[in-house]
Amino acid sequence: MNPLQSTWLGHELRSPIVASASPLTGKLDTLLRLEDAGVAAVVLPSLFEEQVVHDAVDLHATLEIGAEVFGEATGYFPELDDYNTGADRYLTLLESARTRLGIPVIASLNATTSGGWVSFAHLLEQAGAAALELNVYAPVLDPDRTAAEVEDAEVELVGDVAAALSIPLAVKLGPWYTSFGHLARRVAAAGADGLVLFNRFYQPDLDLETLEVAPRIDLSAAWELRLPLRWVASLYGRIDAGLAVTSGVHDADGVAKALLVGADVAMTTSALLRHGPEHVAVIEAQLRRWLEGHEYESVDQLRGSVSQLHTPDPEAFERAQYLRTLASWH
Repeated sequence: MNPLQSTWLGHELRSPIVASASPLTGKLDTLLRLEDAGVAAVVLPSLFEEQVVHDAVDLHATLEIGAEVFGEATGYFPELDDYNTGADRYLTLLESARTRLGIPVIASLNATTSGGWVSFAHLLEQAGAAALELNVYAPVLDPDRTAAEVEDAEVELVGDVAAALSIPLAVKLGPWYTSFGHLARRVAAAGADGLVLFNRFYQPDLDLETLEVAPRIDLSAAWELRLPLRWVASLYGRIDAGLAVTSGVHDADGVAKALLVGADVAMTTSALLRHGPEHVAVIEAQLRRWLEGHEYESVDQLRGSVSQLHTPDPEAFERAQYLRTLASWH
């Protein structure tokens, strides 16, 4: 028996270590390296609706080049194979990965319109995705929209996509909701087979020389694991959906903590970007040693044992822990 065997979105995995969406999962060669290193599943980078629309507009403009000249000048028109849209490139990667890899390949989608969510989800399913991860990210900057309106729209979105698919569906959420536990239960009831906690949003920065808004990416730190740990511990056994921890999983300690609070899998990105795909093997070896050292026969044996439902000190995840933390500073 494989002591690390886990299950995520209906798929049996060789371990709970999953490579989440990143530049490493956006190329076939690094996907193959991740599989060789022992990763249990991979999540492709998100297909953004804006990318597809932008590329389609560019393609249309390119095809118009030379349209005003004589018909004999067909050489002005580009070869279509050289101008695949964003969706075509993504689907090609997905199909290649599905063919070459022996592990589940999970597609990721971030759309902005209801039709975009459902139509692109169909495309990804038809291309052979083992499951679909909805990357729900739409900053609500309109002060006239209420929290209830935002949550209702997101729950409806999940229901629409779930109804249109026959493959498992995960939803990657951010933590910024007034009552996250209630929303998580609604999302699961709407059809999500799993929740991925949490989406790590990138915030805009300012360039003081140009006075322009500038993009900035910072890799995660291990301490960022604490937020998803708290919520997975709270939700374990209380919603009808699997749970994945992401953000701050850098080593076997992070994986073990995720399992202890009730996660089915632990997803990692920043550690692999820092150390390369082969770091998966290091994490797995460390996790095996940790299990043996603590006399666990399998990850199933420890999963959820320190969740709020099972811990002898459930208040540790609540307000009382805040007071203890403040008092612990010296």
